[in-house]
Amino acid sequence: MPTFHTYDGTELAYHLVGEGTPLVCLPGGAMRASTYLGTLGALADRRQLVLLDLRGTGGSAAPEDPATYRCDRQTEDVEALRAHLGLERVDLLAHSAAGDLAALYAARYPHRLRNLVLVTPTTRAAGLAVSVRESREAAALRASEPWYEDALDALEEVWAGRMDDGLRARTRPFMYARWDAAAREHGAASPAQINAEAAARYAGEGAFDPAATVPALRALTAPVLVLAGEYDTLVTPDLAAGLAALFPHAEFAVQRGAAHFPWIDDAGAFARTVEAFLDPEVHSVRAGGTRLAYRVWGDPAAPPVVLAHGRCGNSADWTRIAGRLAATHRVYAFDFRGHGLSDWPGRYSFELFRDDLHGFLEARNLAGATVVGHSMGGAAACLLAERHPGLIGRLVIEEAPPPIPLDPPRPVPERPAGELDFDWPVVPAIDAQLNDPDPAGRELLGEITAPTLVVGGGPSSRIAQEDLAGMARAIPGAEFVTIDAGHLVHTERPEEFLAALRSFGI
Repeated sequence: MPTFHTYDGTELAYHLVGEGTPLVCLPGGAMRASTYLGTLGALADRRQLVLLDLRGTGGSAAPEDPATYRCDRQTEDVEALRAHLGLERVDLLAHSAAGDLAALYAARYPHRLRNLVLVTPTTRAAGLAVSVRESREAAALRASEPWYEDALDALEEVWAGRMDDGLRARTRPFMYARWDAAAREHGAASPAQINAEAAARYAGEGAFDPAATVPALRALTAPVLVLAGEYDTLVTPDLAAGLAALFPHAEFAVQRGAAHFPWIDDAGAFARTVEAFLDPEVHSVRAGGTRLAYRVWGDPAAPPVVLAHGRCGNSADWTRIAGRLAATHRVYAFDFRGHGLSDWPGRYSFELFRDDLHGFLEARNLAGATVVGHSMGGAAACLLAERHPGLIGRLVIEEAPPPIPLDPPRPVPERPAGELDFDWPVVPAIDAQLNDPDPAGRELLGEITAPTLVVGGGPSSRIAQEDLAGMARAIPGAEFVTIDAGHLVHTERPEEFLAALRSFGI
């Protein structure tokens, strides 16, 4: 366990979990040992987590002066850790009560922050008060739970100003989306991990000066992600949104079906949201309530091209093609819902993927852009072009499944073992539609007005090429070209694919 000495000589410990770019993590509690953060779901698979034990917690020594437990005093501990790690600027993540510590650090050392992630953060440093009405509304979302009545009675006692260990234990189910064995174990460990004396002093008199802090936060140039849990009664989504509004470069996200410990409730959803924010090559937009991650290349003033990936793929599949197109275009490649770093809401269909594409074009003000779609992405683009003929300027459909029932139909698939980088329910949902497609998809092909190129992969493709050629004939003025590459034309024969795009005027 590595250690360092902070400004007053106190020896502080930290823990390194995972590999990659360091992410300094501040635990909440208040004053809870960092072990409860664990691996932050799957985030440790993508980043090296630097989990700091605040003074007097975990492996860190208690200070000689207990007054230094106060939140504002501990900003110097965070700065000492940054210097010890030799980082010019840090990516900083703070959970719960550490949100106040991170806010004060951001106000005092704005030039040392590269990115700031605030996970269900408390808001005292910013002078934002908890609303009992909002907390009660959040609690009511759990009314069907068997523990609800007892936990709510205890929570009402807390809101009335009474608190003891018994009440705290009874309210604990509200802190998790599922009060299962894992949540019970995580919650039961809390009392032993908290330094009660330090917690009592953490928010003591003089710790917070919102009149000074808020102007500093409004001037912060670092990007900020504020992540709330839909069911959180401690830091409600509305309260977290108020905090996010203070930062000039903030992204606000609500993790659906999560409470105060979102990485416990859904590790994958948590890690995707945070990593999409931290990755400098990935951006996010909201489309119909779904967060869509995307990558971008090229001159912002150049003509736009949007690349839509196939089923079980993601935006990175287009990296080689995008890099070449970026010489003359502004290129966008996004992850459909259920894929890559976008949200995985669990419900999928060609129509929902069509809506993702529609929402992305509108969110980025890309009406009239050229759209290139592979397989499932091509089908989604085709559906959009049928219903909104003016939205797509030029359309390229690469190896999209024609809207003709499969013969023989595909059987119900079995999920493969291990972790996947897409949401498995996508596969059976789309297979069902391939077996029995909506006839309107075929009937409306004649409504497409965008100049269209249909690219087939030849005899080695799993798509029936005669059906694909028929699909091209049904689209007014469409061109059909064959590149003998199989289903993954742009991957297997990128030069020929790019040549076909150039001949088409892209």
